[in-house]
Amino acid sequence: MLAEALDAGHFRGSVIGFFAARAGRRIEVAGSLRTHILSFNPSITAERVDIGNPPWMPPGSTAKIGRLELVFDLPWKGRPFGIARLAMTEATLDLRRDARGRANWQWRDPAKAAGEGLPLIHSLSMRRARVRLADERRHLQFDGVISAGDTGGAADAGGLTLLRIEGSGRLNGRPATFAINGQALATASHDRPYRFTFAEQSSGSHLSGRGFLSRPFNFNLIDANFDAAGEDLKDLYFLTGVTLLNTGSYRLAGSVTRRGTESTFSNLHVKTGQSDLQGTVAVDSSGARSQLKADLQSALLRTSDLGARAAGREDASKAGMLLSDAELRPSAVRRGDASIDFHARRVEMGRIGLTDVAARVSIVNGVVVAAPLTGDLLRGRVNARVKIDARTDLPRADFDVKFADLQLGLLARNGAASPPIEGLLRARLSGSGRGSSIHQVAASADGTVSAVLPHGTIRASLAELAGLDLRGLGLMAAKNTQATTVRCAVAAFRAHAGTLTAQTLVMDTDPVLIDGEGTINMDTEGLDLLLRGHPKRVRLLRVRSPLRVRGTLLHPSIVPQAGSAVAQTAEAVALGVILTPLAAVLAFVDPGLTKNADCAELIADAKPGAPVK
Repeated sequence: MLAEALDAGHFRGSVIGFFAARAGRRIEVAGSLRTHILSFNPSITAERVDIGNPPWMPPGSTAKIGRLELVFDLPWKGRPFGIARLAMTEATLDLRRDARGRANWQWRDPAKAAGEGLPLIHSLSMRRARVRLADERRHLQFDGVISAGDTGGAADAGGLTLLRIEGSGRLNGRPATFAINGQALATASHDRPYRFTFAEQSSGSHLSGRGFLSRPFNFNLIDANFDAAGEDLKDLYFLTGVTLLNTGSYRLAGSVTRRGTESTFSNLHVKTGQSDLQGTVAVDSSGARSQLKADLQSALLRTSDLGARAAGREDASKAGMLLSDAELRPSAVRRGDASIDFHARRVEMGRIGLTDVAARVSIVNGVVVAAPLTGDLLRGRVNARVKIDARTDLPRADFDVKFADLQLGLLARNGAASPPIEGLLRARLSGSGRGSSIHQVAASADGTVSAVLPHGTIRASLAELAGLDLRGLGLMAAKNTQATTVRCAVAAFRAHAGTLTAQTLVMDTDPVLIDGEGTINMDTEGLDLLLRGHPKRVRLLRVRSPLRVRGTLLHPSIVPQAGSAVAQTAEAVALGVILTPLAAVLAFVDPGLTKNADCAELIADAKPGAPVK
């Protein structure tokens, strides 16, 4: 009699209260309610249903459904409780998950029953449901339409009978579409894995793969392989919520294993331009802050393959610059802590190539430290320490980079038979700046830059050209490779607000003492240096005109300070013809002889490792 009364619609409030207590959340039915209890598969059909959030989430609604049909599988002889059929029409789902992993779609309180999935659902029908997703844990925002349902026995190319879930809308602010194909729900069982395939597209990137759930509807136990490709690796954020760098066209492949709050990405392979990256990344999100550990390797990594420039999204004002504009996103750094080991056989930064590069990077409470960071350069050694405080949206970077015994003779020399300059160079860059990229930090940097060449050789034509000695011009024209000794060369700059100002700029060679002054603007990468040559011996046919170094770090140019050397020579010769042949000769004789520089004192003042005086 009681069952008949329930089926007849009596005790409406008690029925709703029973299901609300069983679900552990508020349930309201504003329309009709029909039940069928006298069955091994009891059912309930309700209209205008409002299902509230569970107690572990803020108040609100998880779902509002125009018409809801539920048919249950009661536990029987080892068969667990399940849902034989779930059908929804005119549904709006408002799905939320906070940074600690608590979600309003969870069947049980995650603090008490972590890892438990939803009951088995053997038939599903949901047509064009409006879905809003805000997932702070996975950094995903979605607003769109999703449909899900059995496909009546249809199968994919691999013979997988399909459950089809497909949707479209805006994912992390960009238009996106996705589709998931799974095994038929009718055959799903807790005794065997549930297989699926997936495909997503957004912002020129697509992500696809296949895998399985160890237990159906338990999304804490996932094994899958994936493959992604697109025009810019950073666009994967719009599909995955993972913040990555800008790149050019890319290809990414790997596998993922999730066990509760721990996810491991293994066999990762990334290719963009000529750069590659392989390795493993493990993420533990069980605590208040996620913990990431990574071991990454590269055969070749080029900075020109990274950043907005590589993606074709560079600000036109930054075109043709040497320093990378690839940006670190402070908000991403603050999300969790990390420990990263990185090794590369070769790293190319413009025309500079480092080999055997190794770095250990740690992130703790928004502070990034790369130390040690080492590599081989020109058969010498680079040792650096970098600290980036990203606790604010304008990060502060402190850097200390030391170069030891760089062989200048190995610099690219455009096919010349011998290098223009040789010797072992020592240098140091030390200071701090603000910004999210190497270029931004350099453009705001305060600090010192010093370089010392204790001894070496330089092509004689280059040394004498510094004084615009016409003998040097002749040697250049003849491509003469005769070398002269460099007693010492010292360059010391002080940086303030991104402008390097020369404090000491001296090269002492056998025939000429060269000194200079000027600035380098790291924002524009513009050069404005003045070099003067002081011959140590009497030279006939010498033009008194310093050399001005202009252009940029990537494309420097050298021009005489006071017009063309040829023009000045012609003017002097004409004057000599008008006056006397002796006057023409005297016009090119240096009035005094320059002495050697005090190399010991210069090197001590600008010794790499000591601040510039």
